[in-house]
Amino acid sequence: MAAMKAILSDMDGVIYRGKALIPGASAFISRLQKSGTPFLFLTNNSEQTALDLVRKLAGLGVPDLAESNFLTSAMATAKFLASQKPHGTCYVIGGSGLVNELYKAGFSITETAPDYVVVGKTSGFNYDMLRKATRLILGGAKFIGTNPDLVDPVEGGFEPAAGSLLAALESATGKKPYIVGKPNALMMLIARKQLESHSSDTVMIGDRMDTDIVAGLEAGMTTCLVLTGVSRRESLEEFPYRPDHIFNHVGEIDPEKL
Repeated sequence: MAAMKAILSDMDGVIYRGKALIPGASAFISRLQKSGTPFLFLTNNSEQTALDLVRKLAGLGVPDLAESNFLTSAMATAKFLASQKPHGTCYVIGGSGLVNELYKAGFSITETAPDYVVVGKTSGFNYDMLRKATRLILGGAKFIGTNPDLVDPVEGGFEPAAGSLLAALESATGKKPYIVGKPNALMMLIARKQLESHSSDTVMIGDRMDTDIVAGLEAGMTTCLVLTGVSRRESLEEFPYRPDHIFNHVGEIDPEKL
């Protein structure tokens, strides 16, 4: 048998959908833990901290996870910006998870001539934020997006995500954001460094062809699409690439056989 591969797995639409655990997810995580498989859960959702996610999954019946088992787009964005401009300044449109990670990375949050305008998902988005961010970007602040997802899967359907907010600002300013989260290979690199794994020995599991699967593909990883989130089997023909494996849900995946 080949050496055990490290597992990177998306969360929204793979492990849970909104506040509901996806069938098979608990068994999948248990298999990872019992087999000693190195794993890291990735999410493009920047609203929650790693501790929030530990507590959320514990509340859904998945105990014994640690903050080190998670990497959010907020964490990746903060790491990236800290490498570019240590102790810089930001105007933030996003949830507490994003603000918290930027503070931890040494950034100050300001509306006065910030180095960056950083945008992530938030239910508190309003016209005043759009007006301020537009003015700051046109004034020279660099435009950063945590992730490009237009919608996120929730119980009963979908809701607008960070990409929807980025689209409004892009229309208002005529400028495109630099995206840190999936499908940018930067987030894949940060994740692999955390697991100390090589791309050829890493599996990317996700529910979206346009972020999870293309990110894993371009990073040289084995890719697994699950059909519990955004992408459907009938939509695969829309893309010029395909996943290595397709599963109905994550519970069908045996990490020792990938």
